[in-house]
Amino acid sequence: MTLQTATRVSLWFGWLSLAAVVLANLALIDIYHGEPDVTLEWNIVRTAFPVILAFHAVALTAAWKGRSQPGNVGRPD
Repeated sequence: MTLQTATRVSLWFGWLSLAAVVLANLALIDIYHGEPDVTLEWNIVRTAFPVILAFHAVALTAAWKGRSQPGNVGRPD
């Protein structure tokens, strides 16, 4: 994966991750308030976790690739 591709994928996963965090927060608020059936809310929380995890993995990959580009500070020798 090139740095440009990793950056684009990271941006898309970033937006998906932001939406997942908002939806998971709303779901957890419903769970906390003692809604009678929270199956849907727990499924939202379970679905949000891999999206957030994937964003972190792709963002770290993009950062690692960017670190190794010529002219960047901290470039490995």
